Amino acid sequence: MSTSGESGVSAGTAGSTLHGVADEGVPIRTIAEVIGRHLDIPTVSISPDGAREHFGFLAGFLAADIPASSARTRDLLGWQPDQPGLIEDLDEGHYFEQRRP
Repeated sequence: MSTSGESGVSAGTAGSTLHGVADEGVPIRTIAEVIGRHLDIPTVSISPDGAREHFGFLAGFLAADIPASSARTRDLLGWQPDQPGLIEDLDEGHYFEQRRP
């Protein structure tokens, strides 16, 4: 429990799970489309079997429906994200700058 005047992580309870994310439930497809667009690589939908073949053990993580939510973090800590969300950040293009030899 927090006492009056506490803020930030110190206001949380021991063992609390906190998520510092601005977005909620961003589909893998949307992430792939942004990356593909910036790298000029086409994206395609593939079957679950095709995903296992292509991504190996990572396919299970990509197929899992476990969206992160910061709703509890916002309520518990009074926190509000002030940075761009994942898609907006990826779309800025700074992850895809061409490196010169």
